[in-house]
Amino acid sequence: MSLETTPLTPADDPFALFSEWLAEADAGEPGLPHAMSLATVAASGTPSLRMVLLKGADERGFVFYTNSGSRKVDEIEETGAAALCFHWKSVRRQVRIEGRVERVGDAEADAYWAGRPRDAQIGAWASRQSQPYAARAELEAEVAACERRFAGRPVPRPEFWTGYRVVPARIEFWREQPSRLHDRLVYTRTPEGWTTQWLYP
Repeated sequence: MSLETTPLTPADDPFALFSEWLAEADAGEPGLPHAMSLATVAASGTPSLRMVLLKGADERGFVFYTNSGSRKVDEIEETGAAALCFHWKSVRRQVRIEGRVERVGDAEADAYWAGRPRDAQIGAWASRQSQPYAARAELEAEVAACERRFAGRPVPRPEFWTGYRVVPARIEFWREQPSRLHDRLVYTRTPEGWTTQWLYP
């Protein structure tokens, strides 16, 4: 994709702009356009980073699902905050999000769980996420045990598996421009609503 040189016009609502950019990434970014990096920080100040998949985005925030016993959730519960980054290389855009994190409601988690493939549901039950094991055979044995346990019936959502929503306080939209004079448009949440500001590249 060639560089876009038409002016980037701020929208009143950053979620509307994000939806527009995500749709264009869906059309132009091969692979996983819904993949995002998730950064968390332990109470000690040590940061950690991993890729997760966006499973919902609206005016409430950005949702991903995971095991609540994972390292990422331990750190979220310690600090209450996280950051996200989408990087769409093929369309030359990036979105950075910072904010507090909240658990989604049980009904929302149940609805998403019901649409997951059965093998993914079994895998969620079998994995003791972020815990060590001696050999892959241990994981495979857990998968086999769960397949037997739920044979012939629906797989329920485990209590330790749910969704988390990053509620943004700040959203930055980045667009590549010639001579590395990139567009950087930041939305900041205030009690009165969203404000916008341009940043030097």
